[in-house]
Amino acid sequence: MAIAKRLAEDRAHLRILGEATEDLAVLANFTDKRPSVKERLAIGKALRDQVPRADHGHFAKNPDRPDPIGILEQQNVSRVQKLVPVRFARMLASPFAFLRGSAAVMAADLADTPTTGVFVNACGDMHVANFGVFASAERNLIFAINDFDEIHPGPWEWDLKRLAASAAVAARFMGGDKAKAADAARATVRSYRKRIRRFAEMGYLEVWYNRIDERAVMDTLSAKARRRAERAVAKAREKGHVQVLDKLTEQVDGEHRIIEELPLIVRESHLENGTPINQALDIMLRSYVESLTYDRRKLLSRYRLVDSARKVVGVGSVGTGCWVMLLQGIDSDDPLFLQVKQAQTSVLAPYVEGQLPFENQGHRVVVGQRLTQGAPDIFLGWGEGLGRNFYVRQLADMKGSASFNEGDVEQLETFEEYCALCGWALALAHAKSGDAAIIAGYCGNSAALDDAIAKFALAYARQTDKDYEALDKARRSGRIRVTSETMVK
Repeated sequence: MAIAKRLAEDRAHLRILGEATEDLAVLANFTDKRPSVKERLAIGKALRDQVPRADHGHFAKNPDRPDPIGILEQQNVSRVQKLVPVRFARMLASPFAFLRGSAAVMAADLADTPTTGVFVNACGDMHVANFGVFASAERNLIFAINDFDEIHPGPWEWDLKRLAASAAVAARFMGGDKAKAADAARATVRSYRKRIRRFAEMGYLEVWYNRIDERAVMDTLSAKARRRAERAVAKAREKGHVQVLDKLTEQVDGEHRIIEELPLIVRESHLENGTPINQALDIMLRSYVESLTYDRRKLLSRYRLVDSARKVVGVGSVGTGCWVMLLQGIDSDDPLFLQVKQAQTSVLAPYVEGQLPFENQGHRVVVGQRLTQGAPDIFLGWGEGLGRNFYVRQLADMKGSASFNEGDVEQLETFEEYCALCGWALALAHAKSGDAAIIAGYCGNSAALDDAIAKFALAYARQTDKDYEALDKARRSGRIRVTSETMVK
């Protein structure tokens, strides 16, 4: 009875807080006694009586399931209309590309699946292509989640299931059979389960400062996977601001200017609503600066804005507002590239009760990244202007991510090791923003959850194939328009 009472109290507490807000006023009194690790593990284990782990293996399409194409069309209403056909073209490249671009579709499906009610700051768009390496403030390379546009308090299971499903879909994309797809999904969940258990035993500060650095990554890999990782790391080290300066700009009248690459990089004089771009960016930058701490403001004030351009990024993000800004420091060889990206309501928000303590969606993204990544960009901030919420980050700072190629059997040979890294990084993100011990207690030490979610992943991979075919049918019928990127004007 004591555990049942504690379970009820803790689930209510987690659902309200999501363990992911900055509103200290709603936290428990600092003198209150907290349940021990052992007690929290027991709370998690007791959750299996209400939600058996085997239940996570089921996915059946809801008879009232919303039309997936309709969900995508609704998202497109607020986007740059001439780029919507580009978004559809990128999603039609493969079922894996479709999965990457349809987080909103899967969020609706996940809302109908069982959960324990334990919340974390969920990524919301968790898939194997949304991880990578980046430089910490100490200039060390870190492996972690690298996309936070949809981050929002939500059930931890939603992230893990989407990640496992993406592993299965990616494995098939690279030429793997059903068994390979299941193994990739199972490796993802197994790694998550084992790592969350380790984090459950760590002190809160130890978890907060924990990083998956270059050495930690290499130590876990086989010789073949290590060689691939070393090449990726070397490539990331070459992606500093100076290197990007050479790649993205050209000299015009003695100053660097961003090179246009229509329609992906476009220098615009006005926004679509007619506002001069210089005026819009000035408003956005002034708002953004207010979100920075004094030391960051002081550093940024030494730079001046030299040029800007709209840049198309990603798959699911195509059509949202995104700009690249080139700033100059002491001279033309001291560049700083900032990316200003529009932030919209998270795809998870319609399916989660309660409200965040801030209304700006860029603020949501920044807080979510700080809570889960642990080593955020020093220029990470948010603001608003001209009816848009946005966040700002450095465009290039020793960043790199994995790419997946259709039919790449060689890459498939080490894919399970990569999936294990992704599961590890997701566990760390959840441990930073949620209760690792409760989650670990639920996951347990057996392969029960691994097998269940692997089964779910295969079922959702089949659904992804059907949704991809539905999108292609919409193209053929003329319901949607698909445009080659080279044809957009």
